[in-house]
Amino acid sequence: MTGPSFYHEEQRISQWWVWVIVLVVAGLSWWALVQQVVLGRPWGDDPAPDWGVWLYWVLVGLAVPTLLWWSRLILDVTGQEVSIRYRPFTRRSIPLTEIEDVSVRTYSPVKEYGGWGIKGWSRRNVVYNARGNRGVQLILRDDRKVMLGSQRPEELAAAIRSQLVIYTSAER
Repeated sequence: MTGPSFYHEEQRISQWWVWVIVLVVAGLSWWALVQQVVLGRPWGDDPAPDWGVWLYWVLVGLAVPTLLWWSRLILDVTGQEVSIRYRPFTRRSIPLTEIEDVSVRTYSPVKEYGGWGIKGWSRRNVVYNARGNRGVQLILRDDRKVMLGSQRPEELAAAIRSQLVIYTSAER
């Protein structure tokens, strides 16, 4: 991120059903670990070796819930760019010089992009969202589209527009 932030927003994945799925699957890994490794009762009809149960527990019982809890969509608007971080997966900066248009809109995350997260049917139309169905769509000078999911889309769009005006005024 370059310069001070004129807008900052952090979003977490907070859909209850996502957490239910993750915690149920994680709970099964804990159950498997206790049953097979701690109590010595083979888990299932064709039990994995103990090292496999340990690996499953570390990956599914610990890593996946921790990753979900730690992940965040972080949006910042500075005098030079729109900064997008989807921690810990990616980081992207869109210079103000690349932005042609800014609009607030309601969209269908599943129908238009295939769900929440970092999604897109092509590299020309990408979304960064953590929850909800409202956001700010940026149309870039090369006709690519970037949708930024936001819980405060009007405020985000206003911050981008204000920096675009200042930036284009300074160019002249």
